[in-house]
Amino acid sequence: MSLIPHIINPLYVLSGFLVGGLVGQTGVGGGSLMTPLLVLLFGVHPATAVGTDLLYASVTKTAGTLVHGLNKSVDWAVTGRLALGSVPATALTLVVIARLDFLDKTSAGVLAVILGCALILTALALILRPRIMRYAVDRLRGFNERETVLLTVATGAALGVLVSITSVGAGALGVTALILLYPRLPTATIVGSDIAHAVPLTLIAGVGHWLLGSVNGTMLLSLLMGSLPGVVLGSYLSTRVSDAFLRGVLATVLVVVGTRLVF
Repeated sequence: MSLIPHIINPLYVLSGFLVGGLVGQTGVGGGSLMTPLLVLLFGVHPATAVGTDLLYASVTKTAGTLVHGLNKSVDWAVTGRLALGSVPATALTLVVIARLDFLDKTSAGVLAVILGCALILTALALILRPRIMRYAVDRLRGFNERETVLLTVATGAALGVLVSITSVGAGALGVTALILLYPRLPTATIVGSDIAHAVPLTLIAGVGHWLLGSVNGTMLLSLLMGSLPGVVLGSYLSTRVSDAFLRGVLATVLVVVGTRLVF
């Protein structure tokens, strides 16, 4: 008898497909939707949901990076600056997580609140992104090169801490920060650079969680079986659905889910 039916969970596959489709259309939603979905709908421990989602995100965003790389819409200098801050911050955060034992029952409530706050912050970034873009173009003349480099490294460090704890923030928050720091870069390049940076960030954080025992391998396999075709389909449909509509729907869902986790 095949072991596949016992390993693959159709509900996880469907969840991966739906979230993957949203990621393909908006570039946002991997951690923002998958982690709370696992926590609230499937009753997964927050730490396990975060760890599993991080490796899920690293695989799906690798495909996105390849596409953006072929389209030459990645500024590797910006990606490197972000990684210079995020990699050590991620490693340090994982050490703290290991010492605090985030897999116990007490930590579950704390993690849920932190995750909820991160979701609400992400929703605000999505809602306000058009205004932030206008502000950046109309008023910001850009920082000098040294200030830009330092602020980019600091942004990477902040994302490293937040993503390692919640798996949320690499998309919407990262893109919003880059818009402010690099107002003259094309939006496609900003998105591509952020996605490229998310690959090593989520991979390192995900491997760290795996070593800590907070990754469910069979769940990860099921999610990826759904997400990979979902990302492809979502990318294909991205030019056929209003970005403003999708952003509004996603932000509304994040606020509702974030509030549910906090309260």
